[in-house]
Amino acid sequence: MATLELDIKKLIIEALMIEDMEPSEIDDDMVLFGEGLGLDSVDALELAVEIERVYGVTFPEASRSREVFQCVRTLAAYIAEHRVK
Repeated sequence: MATLELDIKKLIIEALMIEDMEPSEIDDDMVLFGEGLGLDSVDALELAVEIERVYGVTFPEASRSREVFQCVRTLAAYIAEHRVK
């Protein structure tokens, strides 16, 4: 899954137009929102749309989305389990 995690890091940087950051600077377990990477709800929406487009994955209701979007590792696990192959 390491390749998927790296791809997700690249997608985060590209989709959210984060300048001056390399995928290697995002730890697999770094919290994506708040004190971690610092993403907000608008970023979450943009990221969800891009992940849906690239991987064909739809996301759960808001109560479970927090779990899925916790970090790159949780996103990768969800995508690996639910993506259209």
